[in-house]
Amino acid sequence: MKEKLVVFSGAGVSAESGLKTFRDMGGLWHEYALEEVASPKGWRANPAAVLRFYNERRQAVLQAQPNAAHLAIADLEAVFDVVVITQNIDDLHERAGSSHVVHVHGEILKARSSVDASLIHVLDKPTIELGEVCAKGSQLRPDVVWFGENVRHMVACEQHFATATRILAVGTSLTVYPVAGLVEVASDAAERYFVSPEIQKLPYGFRFLQGPATVVVPHIARCWLEGRQPE
Repeated sequence: MKEKLVVFSGAGVSAESGLKTFRDMGGLWHEYALEEVASPKGWRANPAAVLRFYNERRQAVLQAQPNAAHLAIADLEAVFDVVVITQNIDDLHERAGSSHVVHVHGEILKARSSVDASLIHVLDKPTIELGEVCAKGSQLRPDVVWFGENVRHMVACEQHFATATRILAVGTSLTVYPVAGLVEVASDAAERYFVSPEIQKLPYGFRFLQGPATVVVPHIARCWLEGRQPE
């Protein structure tokens, strides 16, 4: 049986593929505040603006390519049972070759009913427009978790963290809860690394390796694949 490895990834990984984080947007997107285009209230007030915002982000995702960090994480499956738990809504982990990816904030390349969250469609085009409806006749919206909505798969994610013998957190500020709290359920016996260009507070039991994901993650992956401890 392969040793279980959990990779916990955030926006910093995708940023190195050219995808802007919400923080990079400076709190504004054109004439709208982020809360106006990423919340149920904003959706009710101006669904056209919300759809336009995510259509632009979806186009950017489709043009982006997996980077060296994504590829290194996928390579780890040669030796480990890898579960990628990601805060990112793009598909770069999947395109890099990772086979078990859990999206706690949804997936931008999918759409769902605006009244039935369980009715999800894989998009076959890069846009969602007003008037496009699901099988039940309700307007389609991006299948992403907005401010004020519940994150997904938390029980399963807690179980993955609790049973992993190695944990790699990368590209996340660990400031967005409740997802950031997942690191707190990791086993004390697990080997734990946190990778970021900077850090506000190091989680208990984690070792900090400073630098860009595209440099540090491939280094960690090589060490683990060769049976060495990263330094």
